[in-house]
Amino acid sequence: MSRIKEKYKDHEEIELWRKYRKTGDREVRDYLAEKYAPLVKYVAGKVAIGMPQNVEFDDLVSYGSFGLLDAIEKFDPERDIKFKTYAMTRIRGAIFDELRSIDWIPRSIRQKAKQIEQIIGMLENKLGHTVEDEDIANELGISVPELNDILTKISGTSIISLNDIWYLGDDNDEVSFMETLESPANLNPDSLIEKEEIKGVIVEAIKTLPDKEKKVIVLYYYEDLTLKEIGEVLEVTESRISQLHTKAIMRLRGKLMRMKNALQK
Repeated sequence: MSRIKEKYKDHEEIELWRKYRKTGDREVRDYLAEKYAPLVKYVAGKVAIGMPQNVEFDDLVSYGSFGLLDAIEKFDPERDIKFKTYAMTRIRGAIFDELRSIDWIPRSIRQKAKQIEQIIGMLENKLGHTVEDEDIANELGISVPELNDILTKISGTSIISLNDIWYLGDDNDEVSFMETLESPANLNPDSLIEKEEIKGVIVEAIKTLPDKEKKVIVLYYYEDLTLKEIGEVLEVTESRISQLHTKAIMRLRGKLMRMKNALQK
């Protein structure tokens, strides 16, 4: 056990957080970073599933470490949320931010993901109900098995995630589902109210998903199960869970985009 960890092991964590918020004590920060370092490897391991071979696990851990430090800096111990939950959000977000910045995803996959997302949004807006795989495949002019193959390729890139920015209001207003868990001190009250309203819309949108897709979202993001574990719960293959996850996120993004468009009219 390190000297710092030994020094603070018997302290109440809430008091350490309050001390760090008040003083910025680097030793306390280092203790918290060391204590929660295993979270970075855990999240990196989840993200690594389905990644191409050229994406190294150690690189994901490195990216995630920045997210952990960011979480320590921004965490508010007085809010009704556990640091572990908050930190996993920031770690996952930091990993995806870095992956996006190095632009490793083939353009053809990006284009196909955008096309399917637009089709789902268009059909559900036109028909007024949740569309099935057959509807999406017919619109694309392909078979359902071919659609599932495409969804598998998209999900394998991990570009579809609740960490993505979904709602763009004003030029400087960017909100993702995971970011609605935090309330940065530099936001004004109106911005905080708006984020809470958006969070409510997202939660309501999740409730409208088909049953299996809704379960995948809840188990993956709220219960923190892996795709493999969710497959065991729902008694389907991990590949099928990936497809369900991809469709669920596409539906949700489409719903929020329509909400944005309605607000701007």
